[in-house]
This record gives sequence, structure tokens and C-alpha cells, in this order.
Amino acid sequence: MRKSILAKFSDRYSVDPSNMLDTLKNVAFKQKNGHITNEQMIALLVVADQYKLNPFTKEIYAFPDKGSIVPVVGVDGWSRIINSHENFDGMEYSYSDSIVTETNAKPCPEWVECKMYRKDRSHAVVAREYLDEVYRPPINGRNGPWQTHTKRMLRHKATIQCARLAFGFVGIYEEDEAQRIIESEAKDITPTKPTERDIQRFQSLIRDKDGVGMVLLQKELPERVFDGLYHTFPPGQKVSGKAEANEVLQNGYAYFIDVVNQIEEHAQNQDLTGLLEIKQEATEEELALIYSRLKPEVKDIFEGI
Repeated sequence: MRKSILAKFSDRYSVDPSNMLDTLKNVAFKQKNGHITNEQMIALLVVADQYKLNPFTKEIYAFPDKGSIVPVVGVDGWSRIINSHENFDGMEYSYSDSIVTETNAKPCPEWVECKMYRKDRSHAVVAREYLDEVYRPPINGRNGPWQTHTKRMLRHKATIQCARLAFGFVGIYEEDEAQRIIESEAKDITPTKPTERDIQRFQSLIRDKDGVGMVLLQKELPERVFDGLYHTFPPGQKVSGKAEANEVLQNGYAYFIDVVNQIEEHAQNQDLTGLLEIKQEATEEELALIYSRLKPEVKDIFEGI
């Protein structure tokens, strides 16, 4: 017989099953204002179970959002899911030589680049995060982590974005992202729930194992709408459905990474024929994503073909 999610957590942390729900609400997921419903709690536990995160050590916690919650993974939680992934094979960082200083912040490299290695891939996954695109100014005149630990925050951003590209982690956020999501929703009327058409496309891409299409769908939809697709699987299929969708998404990113590597190799060898063949075979949507991943000097060559 399959155990309930609460029974699994009770066993994992040696807590009396009859007290588990109240313990989580009052300790691990305690809110300053309001409370978490049973349904919200179960949704949080599904995410925690999927990524094997410990809510009692704040590897995952709940961030309030207009009567609902956003599952937030702390830095220790991101470290856990990256290092525990069966295909993780190490990572490296590179830093810009150019130093910039944002409002009230400490001097910091203009960008930080994270490179992650997978045991089942021949090429590393690389993500570069620029300070001017992610920096968060003081709020109401009060300094926060972006002012006191500027370099560390930028490194965290690069690590998390690279992990998403390398392993297809979806449906989870770090606190800085959660705060930005809530602030943007107060100003924006962009839908946060997938439409029936979105759900049908999502299911079709999984059925067809169309990784390229899945990556393009993720880029097309607002982040929370795409993440919402992972909550549309019927009861009993949520875990297996999410795992299958993640595999399709990871394969799609692996394809684009391989194409980018081919382009850079052709550009280095001045193989214009090889570059032209790749460009002619790609759709406009695929080219837009490829351009965004190329180094500036390679992009100029590829665009000029």
C-alpha cells in the first residue's frame, strides 16, 4: 500500500503521524501573519518530497503570496538538490575582471559565470548572470543582502540559474525571486494559471518526448504559468508525471547546449558551411534561444551568415 505524504514525512523525521501536520504548520512552515491551509501544506510537502528537502532546517519554507504561498528553497536547499542529483559531476565559477558598484552595494564583478558538469553529458552547462540585471536596490531605505553581501548574492544567482538549465529544476524559487514575483503581481495582470491550451500542449510535448518544444514552451510562457503546468497531473500521477516532464525538458536543454557548442566550434574553425547548415535547419524560435546563449563574438559571426 502506498504511504500518504504525511506518513512518509512522519517516518523520515520520526514524528508522531497524528502530530505531523500541526508540527509542520507551527514550526517548519510557521507564518507571521495568517496560517497555511491543509491543501497548501500538502502542496509544499509534495515539492519537499520530490527534491528530498528538509523543512525543519529551512531547506524549504513557505513565502506568503496574497492568501496563497510560494515554495521557497533556501541556499542550503539548493546545495542539497544540486549535490544529491545522480548526474552532478562538479561545478566551477568564473568572474568578470570589470568591477562595478550598484546603489549602496559593495564593489562586485560585473558578472559571475557558473559552469556545471553532468556525468551523462559531454559538454558542461554554463550560465552567466549580470549584476545590473539581478541587483535589488534597498527597500524603503533599508539595506538587504544585495547591499551587505553583493558578490555572494550574484554567485547564488548564477548557481541557481545554471542548476535549472542543467537539471530542469522547476516549481521552486529562492527568496529573492519569490519577493520579485509578488511585487510584480501587484503591478501586473499577467495570468498565473495555465490555460487549457497550455495544458494540452504540455501533455502533447511529454507524450512526444519533444524536448525542443518543451524548452520553447517554457520560454514562451510566464515563469509561474509554466510552473503551474506541473500541478495539472491527475492524482496518482503527479510524481511520475513531473519526473517525465523534467526528463523531456532536460533533454531539450541538452540539445540546445549541444547546438551552441557546435556553433562555437564551427566559428573557431571558421567553418561557415557548418554554421549555415545549422542556421537553415533551425526555426525562428529556436534561433532566438540559440542567439541568447552564444558568446557576443560568436553571435556576431553566426548572425552574419
